[in-house]
Amino acid sequence: MVLEVEHLRVAFRTEKGLSVPVRDVSFSIPENGRVALVGESGCGKSLTALTVGGLVDRAEIEGRISRPSRIAYVFQNPMQSLNPVMRVGKQVEEGLEGRSKVACLLSLVGLPSGTEKKYPCELSGGQQQRVMIAMALAQEPDLLIADEPTTALDVTTQSEVLDLIGRIADERKMAVLLITHNLGLVARYSKFVNVMYAGEIVERGEVKSVLSAPRHPYTQGLLAAVPRLDAPKDAPLVDIPGTVPPPTAWPTGCAFHPRCKFVKPECSREGFNGLCPQMAENRK
Repeated sequence: MVLEVEHLRVAFRTEKGLSVPVRDVSFSIPENGRVALVGESGCGKSLTALTVGGLVDRAEIEGRISRPSRIAYVFQNPMQSLNPVMRVGKQVEEGLEGRSKVACLLSLVGLPSGTEKKYPCELSGGQQQRVMIAMALAQEPDLLIADEPTTALDVTTQSEVLDLIGRIADERKMAVLLITHNLGLVARYSKFVNVMYAGEIVERGEVKSVLSAPRHPYTQGLLAAVPRLDAPKDAPLVDIPGTVPPPTAWPTGCAFHPRCKFVKPECSREGFNGLCPQMAENRK
């Protein structure tokens, strides 16, 4: 395994009390593997990834993380990550020992000659994200963490960026952890998926198995919310009622029970840690 995370817990001391955005999270990524961490905003996906990358300060961290020495991170908003007053070539060069590889890296990610002389504001969102990918590849990582890499990109550019990451991962034998809320992207670009809600992983498995027969009500809700091209024109958009609660106020029992249409009395009991009743029903 290139990455192993066991019983990860990340907590912060706040004025409102102890906040635990990540609770008992365990997952692994095999060498050259493609694994996705999926869930709505506020579920703890990005914080889990940042902790794996060693980028979290002032937190109480428990559990075990066995990670490779070379990890690269592609953040979700390249315009906020790139320095607006530096040419992109100079920014890519910071991760290298010399300038000779800058042009090669930019060419690798499909950017034309001369891009290194431009400022971030002169590039489109997709080109900015390609620069971020080039910077991530500078140290030849064993694991690439892509945190919502297609945020604010149009559908065509999303596909181009993810295809690029997949192609380079294959060529370099590199493992990829994809952070996203979109199960449609997971179906195409990952082999294994971990579905996260309220700081916990509620369902996991091979993508084909989970998406073809989701057992947890939350996974079912996420899948139902993916727009379908074959749906009638007047079909209403499907969503999950309510919102993800804040980490300082996780519900007792199963954290999803206030939003679950299959909720049963035992789901809200203090200390509930059994199998979701609906998941048990789906096993039959």
